[in-house]
Amino acid sequence: MNLDPSHPNPNSQQAYQHLIQGEYAQAATLYEQEIAAFGEVMSNYWYLGLALLLQGQEQEAQATWMLAISQGSEEQIDQWLLELFAVLETEAKRRESLADYTLAWVIRQHMRELIPAEVNNLLHLIQLAIELKTFTGKDLTSLGLIEILDSGQPLEVNSELLLNVLQKVLDTPGDDAEVISFVEACVPYIEQTQRLIDILMLAAIKIAYAERRTKLAIQLAEICLKLAPNNSQVLIHLSAFYRQDGRYQESIEIANIYFNSCQTLEDKCFANYLILKSLIDAGGYWKEAPEVFERQKLLFSSLIENNSEGLNPTFASQLLASTSILFYLSDNPKNNRQIQNQLASLCQSSIQTYVNQLKQPSRLDRVNKKLKIGYVSSCLRRHSVGWLARWIFQYYNRERFDFNAYLINQSHLDDFAQEWFVRNASEACSLGFDTLEIANKIVEDGIDILVDLDSMTLDVTCEVMALKPAPIQVTWLGFDASGLPAVDYYIADPYVLPENAQEYYTEKIWRLPQTYVAVDGFEVGIPTLRRELLNIPSDAVVYFSAQNAQKRNYDMARLQMKILKSVPNSYFLIKGSADKAAIENFFGEIAEAEGVEISRLIFLPEVPSELIHRANLAIADIVLDTYPYNGATTTLETLWMGIPLVTRVGEQFASRNSYTMMMNAGVTEGIAWTDEEYIEWGVRLGKEPILRQEIAGKLRQSKRTSRLWNARQFTRDLEAAYEQMRANYMES
Repeated sequence: MNLDPSHPNPNSQQAYQHLIQGEYAQAATLYEQEIAAFGEVMSNYWYLGLALLLQGQEQEAQATWMLAISQGSEEQIDQWLLELFAVLETEAKRRESLADYTLAWVIRQHMRELIPAEVNNLLHLIQLAIELKTFTGKDLTSLGLIEILDSGQPLEVNSELLLNVLQKVLDTPGDDAEVISFVEACVPYIEQTQRLIDILMLAAIKIAYAERRTKLAIQLAEICLKLAPNNSQVLIHLSAFYRQDGRYQESIEIANIYFNSCQTLEDKCFANYLILKSLIDAGGYWKEAPEVFERQKLLFSSLIENNSEGLNPTFASQLLASTSILFYLSDNPKNNRQIQNQLASLCQSSIQTYVNQLKQPSRLDRVNKKLKIGYVSSCLRRHSVGWLARWIFQYYNRERFDFNAYLINQSHLDDFAQEWFVRNASEACSLGFDTLEIANKIVEDGIDILVDLDSMTLDVTCEVMALKPAPIQVTWLGFDASGLPAVDYYIADPYVLPENAQEYYTEKIWRLPQTYVAVDGFEVGIPTLRRELLNIPSDAVVYFSAQNAQKRNYDMARLQMKILKSVPNSYFLIKGSADKAAIENFFGEIAEAEGVEISRLIFLPEVPSELIHRANLAIADIVLDTYPYNGATTTLETLWMGIPLVTRVGEQFASRNSYTMMMNAGVTEGIAWTDEEYIEWGVRLGKEPILRQEIAGKLRQSKRTSRLWNARQFTRDLEAAYEQMRANYMES
């Protein structure tokens, strides 16, 4: 029997033409006539039922099919089921090609009733559920798909379809445990191992960084590691995922496996960075860290000497991002920035191999036209950068400027991002981490000045800036300058960089009149800390430090213990992400060596929100800053809460954040230029409550007068800088 509707008798052909043209009643009438004349031609029953189904008469369709099938022998029934299944599949595919997913789903559900274990049909049903946004996360189990794939029975699985469905499942919010079960069930049926790894790792990166579902990302990467134990990208990201999840020891172990398997200098350089990053993020590994740091500097130097023609494009931006480690471990901007600038130049040369795929950037050609400013960042959300950058989006002059926000790897925008950036921006674009897609979008939007808020902390934004998608490019706020030749300006102020800093920057330093950052203030929640809950006497002096472990080091911890020892009845509250046991041992050993009772150190857990953290600052009498990497947002929060701060000022940007903020707040008490002064200020503030009150009074007064707390005026200063940058560009 020929099931191809292009070869039946003329009446059947006419009936089928009515069916595909949507004239279902006419088609049904003709098929009924065919059945009356040729009752033995079973395909007429299949198409009659289909015509009824397409009219929404599902029960009638079922009855038509079942009545015909019930007349056959067991052998005939098996054959007829296959024939009916094939007819329905042809129509389902046609509906899918027309994007009529609802009807395709209905048809495939009937196919499932005919042959429940047909795996490719089940895959199509999952795909359709995702398209229709009805996928619940439990569908993989309820349809029996995972069980069938795990059955061990020989299956004819369409591997291309399987890969496509797998990719869509990973891109769709669902049940994490079910997703992993599905992935594991798929693996034996996919021969294209590298393609599978690419799909899983791309999803894992998005899941880890955009959706903050780190545990699922780890499980996906672990599956990839079983498939390819020496795959460098799998090892790199798995180490990072472990670190993000607080599994520092495993992060260090994976980084060491990667280091020991390295075949190239580029690999070895980045692998060593991963080891070092894991050590300092964990905290408490400061006996091991210095040796690894010295090796890192040697590897950077060798990399620069041996790669005069550029880096492997696969590693270029990752290697540039890895130089950020220098600023946490030493305050030597002349040497560190030399390494930074040289690697940035190599990185840009490598990345610009893709420049032929970039659309032609616009040119600034009219002085009086509205300036289009683009801000590119992965942190325009509940993040330090987001808390600080939000104000300029509220206050920018909409008659003279467009402010576009390019939110990188933020597929699910939180309420904070919606309220402050999406709602206030001229245009907000939520993008992934495809460098060319981001850069071409910036070009299409005709951005005049592109502002990078992430700098070397994110490889994707480094790549975007290296491609030069805007005529003028600027780095601001998120970190020290990247050193990329494609970046024109680095925004600073009179204090955050020394007067001679231009000597070691490739970017032109643009100093705003007073401060490089300003906020109108911070929302404050309800505190969860009380002295009595921590067994701290009411008359005790409380020192506080709320920095992540990567900003801590042996030298500063020793200075802090010396302060504590010199101030009787004092306690030190320590908060920040770290390996709990390692950081407690780290501080405990130093306290013991300095003669400080361990009971005076209190380690605080993380709190649910920034608002609670700010409220809890009220328990402190003095906050002790870190060095060579100061606080930034944490310093602003401390000053806003009216709490004295002791900071050690250095030479690099990261060592001068607290300095510029205190100067702009009108407070010099607590600013130390040497280790000795740091101890002196810490002790003096601990012993002189009247001095602490005076500082608190100055900070209250600063809220009425300081540019630090005037985001509207700061935005005007920033806009004036942009207009002058345009004028400079036009002159050149």
